[in-house]
Amino acid sequence: MTSADVQRAPEAAPSGRQETARRLLDSAETLSYDPVHEVDWETPLDLDFHGASPEWSTLYGTRYWAEMTPEQQKELTRQEAASVASTGIWFEMILQQMVLRDFYAKDPTDPAFQWALTEIADECRHSIMFARGAAKLGAPPYRPRKLAVELGRVFKATAGGEAAYAAILVAEEVLDVMQRDWMRDERVVPFVRTINNIHVVEESRHMKFAREETRARLEGAGKLRRQYNALVVAIASYFIVSSMVNRDVYRNAGLDTERAVREAKANEHHKSMMRSSCAGLMEFLGSCGLLTRPAMVFYQRANLI
Repeated sequence: MTSADVQRAPEAAPSGRQETARRLLDSAETLSYDPVHEVDWETPLDLDFHGASPEWSTLYGTRYWAEMTPEQQKELTRQEAASVASTGIWFEMILQQMVLRDFYAKDPTDPAFQWALTEIADECRHSIMFARGAAKLGAPPYRPRKLAVELGRVFKATAGGEAAYAAILVAEEVLDVMQRDWMRDERVVPFVRTINNIHVVEESRHMKFAREETRARLEGAGKLRRQYNALVVAIASYFIVSSMVNRDVYRNAGLDTERAVREAKANEHHKSMMRSSCAGLMEFLGSCGLLTRPAMVFYQRANLI
């Protein structure tokens, strides 16, 4: 075979994974946002607006909610939205480290490698956007409880394969559903609606990649491996979801913290909202063999199923 023959030899057909990554790269090139310029950071916060759709408040539908003034309800939703944003930053930092470890020293010409770096760049912008948004809502820095922080430290350093990508998917899917409601709700302050719209558009690509990677990593996986990773993902999901609304939001909204926590824990409306938002996610995990009985215990505790 001559050198010319080598040059004319056709390239290997791209894998389905590579095709997905290329489509995501094309989509990111066509439709991505710069929050610095897209979000209205200059207009002062209008206290006549909510920070999130009231129906998504942890106290909506309770006796305590009915006793609150409209001003208190709006302040609570602003504090809750800031807490969700802060939890999003915490998990996005975990996500970035897991993806970087996964693609460490791999082929940089692979579209999947390039997509991974694109996703990390997106998450960096999202975290800054969430941080600025929480500050504009007049909220302090909300952080997960110490146990969640330390378990997250272990998880980001050790989780890989389907455990990493399925956990990423859970966090992104839960946020996606509630933010789709918030971005369409004219009761929500406009700059938060813009933030949610940016996040929904760009995270849709991240969720596509996470689903594809979860399926790919599970190909040929045995029962024991599926059982183990199903439990790991469920435990991670429980701590992510249970950290979304910090108990300090009630105090910062001027409420009785103990009463608010008690009524929020018993709030069947909020539990129903969470379960309905995760129906598609649970169906996907079940189709991958990651919805085992031990795992379901943690999803039920998190009100995801």
